[in-house]
Amino acid sequence: MDIIKFCLKKPIIVYAFIILILFSGILSLFKIPVQLTPDVRSPVIEITTNWSGGSPNEIEREIVIKQEDVLRKVKGIKRIRSNAYDKKSEIKLEFEQGENYQKALLMTSNALDRVRGYPEEIMKPNLETSGSEDNPIAWIILRPLKKNSIPMYKYGDLVEDLIKTEFEKISGVSRSNIFGASKTEMQVQIDPQRLALYKITIPEIVDSLKSSNIAVSAGNVEEGKRKYLVRTEGELNTPEKIKKVVVKINKDQQTQFSSKVFISDIANVTYESKEPVSYIRSLGKEALAINIVRDVGANVLETMKEIKTTIIKLNIILKKSNLELKQVYDETIYINSSIDLVKQNIIFGGILASFILLLFLNSVRVTAVIITTIPLTIIGTLVFMSILGKSINVISLAGLAFAVGMVIDASIVVLENIFRHKEMGKSDYDASLIGTKEVSQAVFLSALTTVLVFIPLLIVQVEAGQLFRDISVAICVAISLSLVLALQLVPVISNR
Repeated sequence: MDIIKFCLKKPIIVYAFIILILFSGILSLFKIPVQLTPDVRSPVIEITTNWSGGSPNEIEREIVIKQEDVLRKVKGIKRIRSNAYDKKSEIKLEFEQGENYQKALLMTSNALDRVRGYPEEIMKPNLETSGSEDNPIAWIILRPLKKNSIPMYKYGDLVEDLIKTEFEKISGVSRSNIFGASKTEMQVQIDPQRLALYKITIPEIVDSLKSSNIAVSAGNVEEGKRKYLVRTEGELNTPEKIKKVVVKINKDQQTQFSSKVFISDIANVTYESKEPVSYIRSLGKEALAINIVRDVGANVLETMKEIKTTIIKLNIILKKSNLELKQVYDETIYINSSIDLVKQNIIFGGILASFILLLFLNSVRVTAVIITTIPLTIIGTLVFMSILGKSINVISLAGLAFAVGMVIDASIVVLENIFRHKEMGKSDYDASLIGTKEVSQAVFLSALTTVLVFIPLLIVQVEAGQLFRDISVAICVAISLSLVLALQLVPVISNR
């Protein structure tokens, strides 16, 4: 089938194809993610397991080693890094390049379900799809207003329950971290002298608190047609309940008189904040720091808009507590400035290319025909980048900037040959058909050699290859589209 002749006889199809590219490009601009740099990281899953009271040696023996035995059998893992801290363990799984995040997360979760022999006190392992080395897209400071004199670390529960929860609800946010805060806890401060007086040991106090802090089902009670569920509520959630816990019962063998020793007899119970392990200061004043880490493939610009809207809403609530949220770092500032710089290069490059064409061709109409391929090629490239799952970033836009001067080469060659045949006295149709056919093979081979230069970057799996892959995709797609436009759109317009 002669595609060039088909396009010349039915130009409506070509115009419909151009309109389709334009509308698809507009839709792609709303869907394609916008980031500073492309995602070049290997899939990383971080597993955190908390064990209150566990020492690093115990955590390594009881948790880390058991988890590593089953996790090393998961397919696709390139490296396992584990750390045992006081009260918690962290295991980071780094998968091979190109491994799907959802698949890796599912395999890891299934593997952890096969671990047996955990201590009874440990919490369920927590899985996150972003490692701690990821750069936050925003830093926010929680600072007191002038009338507030409460130490900032005491607002740990407020930040955890309200602020962090609201930020993590935002689409595109992987997690939020808090620095400088401490949570509230029940503190049982034992008096050593009273402990010696009543002849009680620390393990006895711990056992009594564990046995008293329980809420279990006691079965069902049927009464006529009704059935009642009975539960024993024994959770120690207030200082008063803890003070009434019986630690020991002393019996006098002679008088058969017994006396009970309560927690209140040997200790002071308070509901206080933990001692903070770090302090944050902003402009010389005590504050709390909160960062936000984006999810993989998230549109940073859209996510940041929601973050700023959430900050405004939270400030209305926090004003009652004489607190204020202030954003001190915004990654979109650098993204917008970088993208604007590349956009300027694309625009000025197109203007300079148009000026040079006008200077040498000495025809506004001929220059206009060639220049139409530049915006159409760029818009069409954005459509294919969206289909391929790429993002708008500095690297991909740089590829488009490089391609601005290359996409008009084929159109110049085709149009010049058509113009030559017109000067020979041929009709518009014959000149467009013959002129395009004569150079079609040469134009195709020229575009093919340019595309083949960038093909290796599409195959390389290392981080450097991933980083520059967007340039390769942008240039290859732009060159290919420019070839299609040169062989279909340019002869149709020339015939008209």
